[in-house]
Amino acid sequence: MDVVDRGSSGLSFEMLDPAPVGVAVTRGSGHRLIYSNAVYQSLVSDPGGGVSVEEAFSESVLPHYLPLFDQVYATGEPVISTAEPAVPIRGRRDLGERFFTFSLSLVVFGPGDHGVLVVVMDVTEQTTAAHRLTANAEERHRILRRYESLMRVSADIFWVTSREGYVSEPSPSWERVTGQPWESYRGQGWLRAVHPDDRPATVESWSRAVAETTEMWEHVYRLRTVEGGYRHFQLRAVPICVDGQVVEWVGTSTDVEQQWQEQRRQRLLDRAAAVTTQLHSLEEMLGALADVIVPELGDGCGVYLVTDLTDERHGGAPFVIERLATAARPGLKRLPPYSEEQLPAGNAFVKAVRRRRPLLKRFPAGSPPPALVPTGTLPWLTTNDANSALVLPVVVDGAVPAVVCVVTCGDRPPISQADISLLNRMFDHAHDALSRAIRFQRAQQIALALQYSLLAEPPRLPGLQIVARYRASPAAAEVGGDWYDSFVLPDGVPVLVIGDVAGHDLSAAVAMSQLRNMLRALAMDRCEPPGEILTRLNIAMESLADDVTATCVYARVEESDGGYRLWYAAAGHPPPLLVTAEGRGRFLEGAVSPLLGLPHQGARVSQVEPLPPGSTLLLYTDGLVERPGEHLDRGLERLRSLAESVADEPADRFCDTVVSGLPTSGLDDIAVIALRLPRP
Repeated sequence: MDVVDRGSSGLSFEMLDPAPVGVAVTRGSGHRLIYSNAVYQSLVSDPGGGVSVEEAFSESVLPHYLPLFDQVYATGEPVISTAEPAVPIRGRRDLGERFFTFSLSLVVFGPGDHGVLVVVMDVTEQTTAAHRLTANAEERHRILRRYESLMRVSADIFWVTSREGYVSEPSPSWERVTGQPWESYRGQGWLRAVHPDDRPATVESWSRAVAETTEMWEHVYRLRTVEGGYRHFQLRAVPICVDGQVVEWVGTSTDVEQQWQEQRRQRLLDRAAAVTTQLHSLEEMLGALADVIVPELGDGCGVYLVTDLTDERHGGAPFVIERLATAARPGLKRLPPYSEEQLPAGNAFVKAVRRRRPLLKRFPAGSPPPALVPTGTLPWLTTNDANSALVLPVVVDGAVPAVVCVVTCGDRPPISQADISLLNRMFDHAHDALSRAIRFQRAQQIALALQYSLLAEPPRLPGLQIVARYRASPAAAEVGGDWYDSFVLPDGVPVLVIGDVAGHDLSAAVAMSQLRNMLRALAMDRCEPPGEILTRLNIAMESLADDVTATCVYARVEESDGGYRLWYAAAGHPPPLLVTAEGRGRFLEGAVSPLLGLPHQGARVSQVEPLPPGSTLLLYTDGLVERPGEHLDRGLERLRSLAESVADEPADRFCDTVVSGLPTSGLDDIAVIALRLPRP
């Protein structure tokens, strides 16, 4: 900078007085201060004219600044010093932690006469703000490094998301545990590794945490590991905030499978103990245990009562089982609670009962082996992509009164050995309660076996399907007087019979057996109208020792004009129900006469009804429709509505649904026999 000399009075620097920055001028190699404006004096020093920089600056900063003055004076090259700390002044209190930017450049007064021009700016606010941001960033990174180091010790997976909750940084630990690479994991790709059943709840919980900026988010889900199975993981995440704003989320996932299994085990044992303590009948207890098992241990469950019968009724079948209860996880159609089936010797149920050990079968999804479960259950396993089934005999006091079948479906892992052990513990804990119920159940089983010995297996006829069911009262241990029968007359016409002797004891069972045999004899002797058969049966009942009364429906199923017709008579019995293949039902209320065992003058009437192709005729006893304190019409309407809804089901499934799907009193036995007509 060249300065014009105006004479001995020196230069005119007054024009720099109003400058918003500090300005000073030194002269000569000794750097004597010849000018400073007010801003410079307030920021740096206020010495008198002619003072050297050695006198103006303190000894603490002089070694730093004096060389700069010498450098500029000697070389003529300017020097800029950015964000330097404040310069203390002799005789004045330190200005504190302040920051300045200095500019030193050569100023020429004349030949061989020059000095240094000093320009200084206060940048304390800008520098302090920058230092604060840097300090915050360093502190944040230090905290994150500490947190990450801690999590590496205590967690299996460490992850980071954006403030919106999307995965924003690669996680080597995630890839190590799940096998999912970064490109598949980023954003919301991590959800593909979460169990499908857990995804909706996980998304809902995480979205709520992000929206509400939860201080600590915790959640448990099942995660698919690199080995291929699922394990339970505990998630924890915290928001990272800067100046009160969330900038990202940092979280961990910790494997808690062992703790979760232990907690589930104790929870299921406690629930099983609670339900068996509160209930009394074996059917109720086993049904409640099925609800404990599903969906915790399986997707479906059936509980079956085992009745050890002789070979006479079923031609060599060693077991007849009654399904007492079913359970299915949400989304799967539940099987009817009641079913009755005979099992061949090679069935897995029979093997498990004989060995008294659990039997676990794994198979391709939707392809169960045919001898694994009862025939009526196979379609359910196929439709729902079952992949394993456990047949668990329930051993109580050395006997096997029931069998539990637990099924897994879809991509759910098959039942494990740990689950089998848990189920055994569950039934062991319930042993005493089950034992008390078994004492009553054994008496009922004996009565049930006697009842079955008095009932005939329906005949197998070309084109026609006849299915019968008998369900003993859960409240009574004695055999009852309900019966069904079906046989073929000498003229080739099949007959269906349903009847009910008054009473629920051994006398009623004996009378029932006598009536059944007399009716068969009368029907086989003469192929008369149904009303005539019931008339002669009423007369024959006078030979019985006690006063016996009974109700009965006797029906002939005759071929007619390429189809079938029903010729029937009813003596004091609830009316037969006819349901078409299209699902329209009506009761056949003709041919009604008083109950049997009472004096009746004259012949009993008969009635003919056409049987539409594909229709179902249902005969039943009053235990299916009667409830104390309720008009019979309400029970009949419930039966009609239910039967219409399952008109397209196979005949055996139709009967099972009818027997188990109505709210009965439980005080009376139930007998049904159904005829399914062929479709065109």
